[in-house]
Amino acid sequence: MALFKITVKQPMYRNGIKLEKGMSVEVVMVHPAYYPITYNNGQAVVDAFMRIYGIDLRKVNAVNSAHLDVVRVR
Repeated sequence: MALFKITVKQPMYRNGIKLEKGMSVEVVMVHPAYYPITYNNGQAVVDAFMRIYGIDLRKVNAVNSAHLDVVRVR
């Protein structure tokens, strides 16, 4: 198992949704080789942002490495 911390790189406002720089979530991946943004179209990351902030990252079109910084914590 691997723990990843996903953080918003830059502030953005799209489709009525505002993301602030530094907003972050933690995601656990069962297999350490899986990258949370690309595995299963980033569903784990989308679910984590929805659960913690109530924000749908797909509406903002921010489920990619240009907008999110992914760091493996453990």
